[in-house]
Parts: sequence; C-alpha cells; structure tokens
Amino acid sequence: MSALPRAVELGLIGCRMCGLVCRTVPGDVKLDGDGVDDAMACPRCGSTLRRRKTNSYTRTWALLIAGFLLYIPANVLPIMRTASLNDVDDNTIISGVVELWVKGSPDLAIIVFVASIVVPMLKFLSLGLLLVSSRRGSDWARPQRARLYRLVEFIGYWSMLDVFVVALLTALVRFNVLSRVEPLPGVIFFGLTVVLTMLASMSFDPRLIWDGRKTDE
Repeated sequence: MSALPRAVELGLIGCRMCGLVCRTVPGDVKLDGDGVDDAMACPRCGSTLRRRKTNSYTRTWALLIAGFLLYIPANVLPIMRTASLNDVDDNTIISGVVELWVKGSPDLAIIVFVASIVVPMLKFLSLGLLLVSSRRGSDWARPQRARLYRLVEFIGYWSMLDVFVVALLTALVRFNVLSRVEPLPGVIFFGLTVVLTMLASMSFDPRLIWDGRKTDE
C-alpha cells in the first residue's frame, strides 16, 4: 500500500488561527525556511499562512526547561502560611498533602497530590519524550505518540486546576476568628510553571512526529 499524500503534495495549507484549509498554486508559492509564505494570507482571517510552527524544537525545549527549573522552588518554597494566636505554620505542597492525609482528609490529599505533583511531572516527561523521539526521526509508536500529545494538550486546558487546588485547600481549612492565611512565594513559582508548560505544549508541532527524519529546525 502506498503512503497517503501529504497536504504539501496536494497544494493544501491550513490556517492555524481559524482552521480554514486553503489551496496553493504550485510554482507560485515560495516558502521560507520556517514554512512561511509571506505572499499568502488566509482569505478568512488574514493571518499569514504557515505550514509548520516556527522553531518548534528550540522554543518547546526552552519553555519546558524553564518550567522545570521553576517547578523546583514551587515545591521547595512554602505556598501559604496559616497563623493564629499561638501558632504560625508554613506549608509546602508536599507538607500540605501529608497534613491533609494525617488529619483525616485523604480524598482532598489525593486531589492535591495528583493535580500539583503527578500532572506536572507527567507533562514534563511526555513532552520530553515527544521532543527526543521526534528529533531522532523515530518511527516508533507514532499513533500512540500523537495520542499522547493530544492528551497533554487536553490536560493543558485544565492546568490552572493546580492553582485552584491551592485556593480550595485554603478555603477548606477551618479557621477561628483570629486566624488568617497568607500566600507565600511558592504560589508564584507554581503559577509560572503552569503557564510555561502550557506554552511548551502549544509550541510543539505534532507533525514532527510523522516526519520520520532528523531535522535541524
């Protein structure tokens, strides 16, 4: 069975902004090294047509590494401080999970652990796997890797759940009248981690999975 033709072979190019599939005229369209046709714009939204995401490898690696570096202080630094008349307690994500479990809230502890620890680590590992395998031009499990990317992209829509969980944790703690809660720097690093991992997922071009060859993009 012969390989299915690609869009470039059929003279088709899709707009990344509105999704309209446009037809190019062979010989009239000249694309630069980043797959950009400066002379052709989407007839519906006017955006410049691009066959590939510009510098996908470089941008995705940069965002992913930056997110991972910020993820370290997000877990090491305390995320909130609870203070009362006779006690001041600073909690990191892990210590908060342990405290919830010990104090009889295992369901909430599991939610916090999954949303704040498991999901970010899976995103780091999944995007790293996709980048390395695509860079090597591997033909290993391409359909499965494509589904993995769609899963990572879907999770990206819910990434802010990690930050919302922190707010939920604060709201569910029982305080007396003279108690208060203060956010600490860990929350800022955690929010930045979430944003950078979302941008890394958006920067990765899933069509690289199907190239089957090494590329220097």
